[in-house]
Amino acid sequence: MSNTAEYERWGRPGWAADRPTFFERPWHPGWIVLTVLGFIVWWPIGLALLFFTLGSRRMSCMGRYDGRNAARWQEKMERMQYKMERFRSRMEGRGYYGPSSGNRAFDEYREETLKRLEEEQSEFKGFLDRLRHAKDKAEFDQFMNERRNRPTPPPPPTDHQPPPV
Repeated sequence: MSNTAEYERWGRPGWAADRPTFFERPWHPGWIVLTVLGFIVWWPIGLALLFFTLGSRRMSCMGRYDGRNAARWQEKMERMQYKMERFRSRMEGRGYYGPSSGNRAFDEYREETLKRLEEEQSEFKGFLDRLRHAKDKAEFDQFMNERRNRPTPPPPPTDHQPPPV
């Protein structure tokens, strides 16, 4: 008895239709080797293979839109959202000053000190901005004074005398 009913027309088993072929896989190692060899042989070949791979949406993150990919992306988004919510809830109580040391008095002291340092830093940045502005203004005023005090050049001669020979 033969098992020809289990094979496709081209001789592959029926279950092989579920598996993607070499050209259908997103980033099969063969594609990578082929692209690298294309660059080695002649760079436009490698570039063409690279653009073909990227343009035909063969990257795993940009695969064909079907139920599996949609479900996978939905799961990834839910997982990321859960992690962000967990992170946000962890950071809500104490700002962004780091985890608790277990000593409430120290945590309060650290928070006050960090707030004070942030205020001093912003004041210092403001001071530096004012200092730069004052320096620029002084340089500009000096330039303008020098320009005003510059002697005027003599007027060009109006007589057309032939040059001496």
